[in-house]
Amino acid sequence: MSDLGDLFTPERVAVVGATDREESVGRALMSNLSAFDGKVLPVNPNRETVLGEPCYPRIDAIPDASAIDLAVVAVPASAVIDVVRQVGEAGIRNVVVITAGFSETGERGRQREQELIDVAETYDLNLVGPNCVGLISTPNGLNVTFAQGRPPEGNISLMSQSGAFIAAVLGWAAQHGVGFRHVVSLGNEALLDEVDFIAEWGDDPDTDVILAYLEDIDDGRGFIETARDVTKHTPIVVIKSGRTEAGAEAAASHTGSIAGSDRAYQAGIDQAGVLRAMNIHEVFDYGQVLAGQPLPTRDDVAVVTNGGGPGVLTADAIGESRLTLADFEDDVSAALAELLPEEADVANPLDIIGDADLDRFRRTLDTVLGADTVGSAVVLSVPTALFEFEDLAGVIGDLQERHDKPVVTCLMGGEEADRAADALGEYGIPNYFDPARAVPSLAALADYRDVREREYESPTEFDVDSERAGEILAEAVDRGVDYLGVEAMELLDAYGIPTPASGLAESADDAEAIAEEIGGPVVLKIVSPDIVHKSDIGGVEVGIPIEDVQDTYRTIHKRATDHDPDATILGVHVEELVDPDESTETIVGAKRDPQFGHLVMFGLGGIFVQIFEDTSFRVAPVSEHEAREMTGDIHAAPMLRGARGRTPADLDAVVETIQRISQLVTDFPAITELDINPLVVAPDGVYAIDFRLTIDREMLSTS
Repeated sequence: MSDLGDLFTPERVAVVGATDREESVGRALMSNLSAFDGKVLPVNPNRETVLGEPCYPRIDAIPDASAIDLAVVAVPASAVIDVVRQVGEAGIRNVVVITAGFSETGERGRQREQELIDVAETYDLNLVGPNCVGLISTPNGLNVTFAQGRPPEGNISLMSQSGAFIAAVLGWAAQHGVGFRHVVSLGNEALLDEVDFIAEWGDDPDTDVILAYLEDIDDGRGFIETARDVTKHTPIVVIKSGRTEAGAEAAASHTGSIAGSDRAYQAGIDQAGVLRAMNIHEVFDYGQVLAGQPLPTRDDVAVVTNGGGPGVLTADAIGESRLTLADFEDDVSAALAELLPEEADVANPLDIIGDADLDRFRRTLDTVLGADTVGSAVVLSVPTALFEFEDLAGVIGDLQERHDKPVVTCLMGGEEADRAADALGEYGIPNYFDPARAVPSLAALADYRDVREREYESPTEFDVDSERAGEILAEAVDRGVDYLGVEAMELLDAYGIPTPASGLAESADDAEAIAEEIGGPVVLKIVSPDIVHKSDIGGVEVGIPIEDVQDTYRTIHKRATDHDPDATILGVHVEELVDPDESTETIVGAKRDPQFGHLVMFGLGGIFVQIFEDTSFRVAPVSEHEAREMTGDIHAAPMLRGARGRTPADLDAVVETIQRISQLVTDFPAITELDINPLVVAPDGVYAIDFRLTIDREMLSTS
């Protein structure tokens, strides 16, 4: 992680590629720097002056070039490497490369970008880009972008992997009065990425909220660890594109990145304490309310309105959210009944009816914000001739500050509502036309409160036989296979995960001998690296008496060879029949994600896992608290807890199994996929009944 130093606070800025030619990037950069507090130094060998400023042919031609704090590069891609080398040799620490034509363009571009990285690392540069729009810092008027629009100064810092997103937001922000502190277009992230800026802005006392538009996260583990530290005091809101398969493909073609699964991103974002917005409205709605309003102490919301319809819509939105409508205590209801007309309903949502004047709004809102059962409020109003919206905005703002509880508004109208929104903005109160946007913003405050209160813990380190596990995996490499099934159940034993008594039979006689040693009915499963779904081809038989074991062995062996005559058959796995009373089939698994590492899964198992997809995910390593959360995330959680008179399942054993699998895949990154399906959960323990994993043989052999 880089020390960004004075990247956002330069006093001298060199613009390499500066020009006064109309409709050029070099001119746009110079024009946007017109409000910069410091000195601007244009560099172009073909100009003597640019927009009235003396122009230098090269960086090293500038007197005292080492005192330059930031160099902005907008020259053809073929010249960028030499220019950045000059920047490094001059002793300049910070450089923004606007130029495109790097990894986003193919193999030659990727080679050029690697050369750029090598030069930047040689000179220890803070490199932003390439292929970016630039960056902005409003306190000193720094705007080294070629975008139109200059955002107002504020306390929100924004980063984006999409330059188009930045260009669109700047004009929108200026129009709507949304203020920013810093804005950075990340571009290809050749060196500096989102993790660096999260760390930088997390240490900035004047950045109250961090917003990010991301298409890809290269260092998932670094993102989680850094964001966890920052979100303890500064909220982070991310809008992540590429959620669908089509979107992921579009993101890859646009940025040259490799998109990881959205489930991995969601798990990583959740574990980092980051709030996720699902659209552009949400990312700025959340940002504004988090920057302007206090956190609620409870999830109960009061709704105050002079129109019944908007109040009902708001109640619907609350019912669809994590929030609840507040109940008023008797003394509050009595106070409301005394100050409101008889025809007003003192229930929540509180309709103070259409003839409400400013004083009625004031006294009603004062009463409900003072109620102990109210954590936050939504105030709605339609225009009437009885008061001005701007005056109502002042009343709402004063009461919000007095009670120090979060308030959002829906003052519905045209220009009058716009003026009121400006007045509310002075109090940090966002105004929405639609309650469907107001309520999720309050929910975001509650979500961030929970993040602040969350206590992170280190994963449990169990006493396991990792040496034996390594030997089992190494044997697979020696055999030239990358798939292991029930024949490798000893791997689970090595990590303390309960398995039935079992053995691998290579003949019918062996199968009978193993069954006799186990005793009682047994389960027989074909073992072949070429047959993954054994049940589909009749390769599993359950509850076989000892006297029938030999015949069953021959039957399922024949089914396997009939299905695939070329399949390698290692034998038949004979195992104890585990069928405890009131058991539930679950699944515990893991899959290696290219960005975040291993994603651990828990859910309803057996044949239901692919039908219902009732699963929960976390990024490994998983702590005990996170594993326990996973057992409660799934829709079938009440069944495990003992719904409708069932004996509760042994959730402690499930939680421990999830952690042990997390430790296994953390210890052996070469495991690419792993499933225990089913993991049978009973009231007094768990058993791993079936198992399969795949390994990266090349990675394992070199580790």
